[in-house]
Amino acid sequence: MRKLLSHLRKAVDDYNMIQEGDRIAVGVSGGKDSIVLMLALNELKRFYPKKFTLKAICLDLGFKADYQPLVDLCRDKNIELHMVKTQIGEIVFDVRKETNPCSLCAKMRRGALHEKAKELGCNKVALGHHYDDVLETFFLCLFNEARISCFSPVTYLDRTQLYLIRPLIYTEEREIKRFVSDNNLPVIFNPCPADGKTNRQDMKNYIVSLNRERHGIKEKIFHAIANSQIDGWRKENEG
Repeated sequence: MRKLLSHLRKAVDDYNMIQEGDRIAVGVSGGKDSIVLMLALNELKRFYPKKFTLKAICLDLGFKADYQPLVDLCRDKNIELHMVKTQIGEIVFDVRKETNPCSLCAKMRRGALHEKAKELGCNKVALGHHYDDVLETFFLCLFNEARISCFSPVTYLDRTQLYLIRPLIYTEEREIKRFVSDNNLPVIFNPCPADGKTNRQDMKNYIVSLNRERHGIKEKIFHAIANSQIDGWRKENEG
């Protein structure tokens, strides 16, 4: 947890993600990334100089996943968890029968998450995107959309007046996996029919192969993104 918190706090401080009195909703799917983010923020809350509150929101997409281990974990850690039942899975796969389901699913999940966060009086939503997600998103934009882009560490949404923060951007996926394994965390199996068959998974495989051929290339690409003029990546201490 110490190493994890070190990376998380550096990201929070570099991009001024948390201010005094923030009410933060963390989106928890039950997967490894969001569970680790939830636990890390809950631990940060104990000693961070800027006091904030934390609520967890989990969207039940209708795939009949067992969320009881997540409920038990939140109860044990004294984390306020809100389960939100949706019909997103049915709409995407049964009604719309999407051939490319991820885009619509992501849009609907964002809408449901943001709506619940506003209902709970939160002003920020924390998402579990990590270091490797930054690289994958960058390459997806480059190869699929022919543009230099990536999600921002902090994003303000005018329509909902919510800030999205991504405190795990300095944390590699392998560190998250190690933390989950070492602490025997109850990661919920993803029952989505498209899991592991997406463009993002293809990009993940490509980056692994690229890094195997040119060791250290991941770090160089990440630093290039962080030092670029991509919107939102200028650190607070750089003006």
